[in-house]
Amino acid sequence: MEERKKKWKLILGADSDEENKVPLEEEFVEMEAIMEALYDSDKQGGLGSSSPNVNRWLGDIRKYFPKSIVQVMQKDAMENLGMEELLLEPELLDSFEPDINLVNTILSLNKIIPEKTKETARLVVKKVVDEIEKKLKYPTKNAIYGALNKHNRRKRKKPKEIDWHRTILKNLKNYNKELKTIIPDVFIDFGKKGKALKHIVLLVDQSQSMNDSLVYSGVFGSILGSVQTIKTQLVVFDTAQLDLTELLHDPVELLFGAQLGGGTDIGGALNYVEKMISIPKETILFVISDLYEGASEYDMLKKFQAIKRSGVNVICLLALSDKGTPSYDESVAKKLANMSIKSFACSPDQFPALLEDAINNSDLSNWNLKNTKK
Repeated sequence: MEERKKKWKLILGADSDEENKVPLEEEFVEMEAIMEALYDSDKQGGLGSSSPNVNRWLGDIRKYFPKSIVQVMQKDAMENLGMEELLLEPELLDSFEPDINLVNTILSLNKIIPEKTKETARLVVKKVVDEIEKKLKYPTKNAIYGALNKHNRRKRKKPKEIDWHRTILKNLKNYNKELKTIIPDVFIDFGKKGKALKHIVLLVDQSQSMNDSLVYSGVFGSILGSVQTIKTQLVVFDTAQLDLTELLHDPVELLFGAQLGGGTDIGGALNYVEKMISIPKETILFVISDLYEGASEYDMLKKFQAIKRSGVNVICLLALSDKGTPSYDESVAKKLANMSIKSFACSPDQFPALLEDAINNSDLSNWNLKNTKK
């Protein structure tokens, strides 16, 4: 009971116990001071603009709170106390616990980060990107290879395309004694060196509300770009478009190449990527956007429809993030649904499964319901 009272005092603040009926041990007193500096900053004077004060506070929160809570408190500090400008100091930036929120802040300050801080900033971004890639690389590649194998087996092959020697060896187990012949269930073709079986385009809205989605798209683009049997291209857009495909080998450089913020012209971006598509029926286009169009909605919908009718598998991701369904233009999403273009909010963990279903041309009508985490 006593421990519960102490926890409530920490939650409600010292003002909830002015007579100090629930005394706190030194460790709890320090924790209380840390939280008051952030969440009761008017009374305490906050963290101030002094780097030593912030540095000390950052060290203290890591001392008393688990990593997940530290990241939340860092995010609140940047939002509530306007600490963004302090990230321009390398010594202070090095004190932060790297997470995706910190990466978003760094990328938003990209153009004004001084030279002395750039190397530290890149190391912070790289650490977070490496952690994300380590977690997602295997399930993503596994999904791709599984789907491509299935896709390739289904595809009807001409006799001259089949490598009969390898096909016979693969199917020796299927020898029929009565018919005295092999009945193959798998045909292996010669293939063409460097020929991609699928073309995947990631078209990413880089407006401020899509920060997390841009980071995860960069990592997924890098993973997809390392698979030789698919052709991957990544384009970011606001009112203009920027093809970052050449940077897929280096997701950190790719993210620093994007420019967060700005307006939104989805129709113009669709027109741009349409020219990149040579075999529509073998192309999957992921449009990663909240669908708030800043230009002509009519022109945007017309372009969506034209690309869809050409045979491209078009999928809209309202978010590629762990933060749930974002704010998005529901009216546009409904109009796209009438064109058989599905819109989903997708977590990074779910994306490999969505990608596999997309390559297999599976029905995505109830995809979110089937893949919601329990």
